[in-house]
Amino acid sequence: MNRKLLAQLNPEYVEVEIYRVPNSEVSKSDVQKAEVDEMYSFVGNKSNKRWLWQAIDHNSGQVLAYILGNRQDEVFIQLKELLKPFGVQKFYTDKLPTCSRHITKEQHQINKYKMQKIERKHLTLRTRIKRLARKTICFSKSVIMHDVVLGLYINKYEFGVEI
Repeated sequence: MNRKLLAQLNPEYVEVEIYRVPNSEVSKSDVQKAEVDEMYSFVGNKSNKRWLWQAIDHNSGQVLAYILGNRQDEVFIQLKELLKPFGVQKFYTDKLPTCSRHITKEQHQINKYKMQKIERKHLTLRTRIKRLARKTICFSKSVIMHDVVLGLYINKYEFGVEI
């Protein structure tokens, strides 16, 4: 979760749940629309895919949250939970059925033209982190190292965390 961005939002419109309380609602924040997408890389060989799920603010292009895992519903649900404090009202996604199953029709819009910023971010990641390139001899040999490299990059360059 991008704690630096969350700290910059107007506190009058942000409510952060620390403990889960049934039937509690997160109030509306400055983030209205988010682009959500996934990109794959692999660990060891191309049959062992690893997915990076990201959500960015549609207006500013800042990463709101990310999660690493497979391409299953459970991982998307975890990402959606990380987005709750931002109070996202509209999600732009591709045609992946996982998103359609877990986002209401009122909040969900499938539109590749509204996802240009997140696709640009993915291309930047593939350019800067060689192990994410599709055709390369550089790859991760363990899931832990793969996740650590991606996590360090995103935390430093997207969230501004000093490492």
